[in-house]
Formats: sequence, structure tokens, C-alpha cells
Amino acid sequence: MNDLDPKSVASTKTTVIHERLPFRFVQKGYIQSNGKPDFRLQEQDYYNRKWFDVYLFDNGDQMLLAIEDVEYPKWLTGKPCYIKDSVSREN
Repeated sequence: MNDLDPKSVASTKTTVIHERLPFRFVQKGYIQSNGKPDFRLQEQDYYNRKWFDVYLFDNGDQMLLAIEDVEYPKWLTGKPCYIKDSVSREN
């Protein structure tokens, strides 16, 4: 888990890096223990359209991978993903 000061997170402005509905990738402040950016995956609620955190990235490279691969954010949040078009049965 991130070592974030609750005071600094509440006062930190959320910077949107990339948005692809229903997900968006944001930076919310910096981690106190190492000074690196705090990257998060957020999902938009279907009914009230508010954003909420669904995944905290380990590092920036993982976030970039999630931005490039459309299915990866689905996998991180437990939604159906990487579905094959056809299934063959081997005998």
C-alpha cells in the first residue's frame, strides 16, 4: 500500500493523464516514503458519474502498460477480458 499522508492526499489536485471510459489514469500527489508519483486507476460510476479509485499502480511502467493494453485495466479490476473469438475442442 502507498505511504500517503491523508492530509496531503486530500489537498492534492488530481491530474488526469489519460481517459478511456469507463476508466481513467491519474496522478494524485507523491508517495512520501520514496518521493515518486502516486499513479491510480479510477473507474466512473454508471449512475452518478463520480470517479473512484479501483487500483493503485506499483509504478509508472505498469500504468503505461495499462494505457497501451485496453484489456489490462479490465483484468486489474476483475472484469471479463482477453476473451477469445473462437474456442476449439481438442480430442
